[in-house]
Amino acid sequence: MFEELWLPFTEFAFMQHALLGCLALSISAPPVGVFLMLRRMSLTGDAMAHAILPGAALGYLVSGLSLGAMTIGGLLAGLAVVAASGLVARTTVLREDTSLAAFYLLSLALGVVIISSQGRNVDLLHVLFGSVLALDTTAVAFLAGVAAVTVVALTLLYRPLVLECLDPAFLRSVSRWSPVAHYGFLALLVLNLVAGFQALGTLLAVGMMILPAATARFWVRELRPMLAVAVAFSALGSTIGLWLSYQFEWPSGPAIVLTLGGVYLLSVFVGPRGAVRSRRVPAHHLKA
Repeated sequence: MFEELWLPFTEFAFMQHALLGCLALSISAPPVGVFLMLRRMSLTGDAMAHAILPGAALGYLVSGLSLGAMTIGGLLAGLAVVAASGLVARTTVLREDTSLAAFYLLSLALGVVIISSQGRNVDLLHVLFGSVLALDTTAVAFLAGVAAVTVVALTLLYRPLVLECLDPAFLRSVSRWSPVAHYGFLALLVLNLVAGFQALGTLLAVGMMILPAATARFWVRELRPMLAVAVAFSALGSTIGLWLSYQFEWPSGPAIVLTLGGVYLLSVFVGPRGAVRSRRVPAHHLKA
């Protein structure tokens, strides 16, 4: 029976590439999502997912489904929005969340206009929702590279990132690592959203980042185990979602996100720190 369930991943190369790509994303995106959640910046991830659209759209229109062009375009657009929103927040009365919201809305609208002006509705759907089943060896290698860079960067920035989650003002007062941690983390966020864009599109890429992180919060309270549990939930949900998309001919990206969402909703009720058990157990603070 197990062999029959695993059959799509053993017989078809496109399913193998999709699975490897999702596993690579599962290693890199959920840990970034955990820190986003702890910093109360989960909606920032969604905003940045929209912000990369115009750059990726320009790369797509210039070179078609070129991994390099779309990646470079998305990275440049995302980093430009981060820099612009940070500059406005530091030189005007606006807070960073407001300036980021303004710039991401402009980016989203610009990206849709760029693609729609060419009269390619199918292409627009591809850019917005992705096609994980279209991943090739080059795309999988890119996703694996992003995962490696993310793991190394988070290892180096772990302590300042934890301090910034707990008390950013204290970190700024005692260490020069504060701007490095802040902007380095935002750069990792953009990089992982661009990587997720290759498989899930701009509108769903953030799902693999936030949903496993939120799910893990219901099961553990220590930070390091939370990172591991988020990765495990993402890998499991991605595999099941791919299998469901093959069996029932569902769109692969939405199937993956729906599966991750289902695990999240289940954890809300049955997780040790979920809605049912948390009423019976005294609350504890998060441990690093």
